[in-house]
Amino acid sequence: MNLFEKEALVKQKAEELEGATPEAILQYAIETFPNITFACSFGAEDVVIVDMLQKISPKTDIFYLDTDFHFKETYETRDKMMEIYGMKFVEVKPAMTPEEQNEQFGPELWKSDANQCCNIRKVEPLTQILSKYDAWITGIRRDQAPTRANAKKIEYDTKFGLIKFNPIANWTSDDVWSYIRENNVYYNPLHDNNYPSIGCEQCTRQVMPGEDPRAGRWAGQVKTECGLHK
Repeated sequence: MNLFEKEALVKQKAEELEGATPEAILQYAIETFPNITFACSFGAEDVVIVDMLQKISPKTDIFYLDTDFHFKETYETRDKMMEIYGMKFVEVKPAMTPEEQNEQFGPELWKSDANQCCNIRKVEPLTQILSKYDAWITGIRRDQAPTRANAKKIEYDTKFGLIKFNPIANWTSDDVWSYIRENNVYYNPLHDNNYPSIGCEQCTRQVMPGEDPRAGRWAGQVKTECGLHK
């Protein structure tokens, strides 16, 4: 099957799954692609999907990109979730340590070239881990950013060459928090301190009332994505 045929089949399935619940989409994804993984960043959307997966398929791999620059609260959320669910996350590290990065590119690369920093610490490690799977799951939502507005529940990810599932693509932030409250899901405490979107500590700030929820990511730069989602 060539790329065109794969994309046509995925487009057809995306139309069929558009009205399906996230749980139904996850069930379909896992049954159809047993060699699948979920990329978790420990934000509100992702802890929701972790909770769903633990109920549907607790053995499905869940990985996170340890950039070495996360907030301490993010690492604490990781540890707390492993304790709650009795599971382990697959840790994916960059090939280059922060010290090696400083030596090669100079200190605080995220200030001089944020795209390069994200490429080293996120995109390259993601490319490596996804090469081991046939499909992946994300927690992206359409209303998070203009770059995600056209995300389908299932799509062919041309960047990484595999099938991508976005089970809560059509959810709002209210939907996410309703699930968290109704299911008593543990979440990153930074969300309670004006951090609606959480990335690396150096490139994430608090969001003030009236600002776009992703205004705290790479503030002062034209950059809006780390490169993981096109």
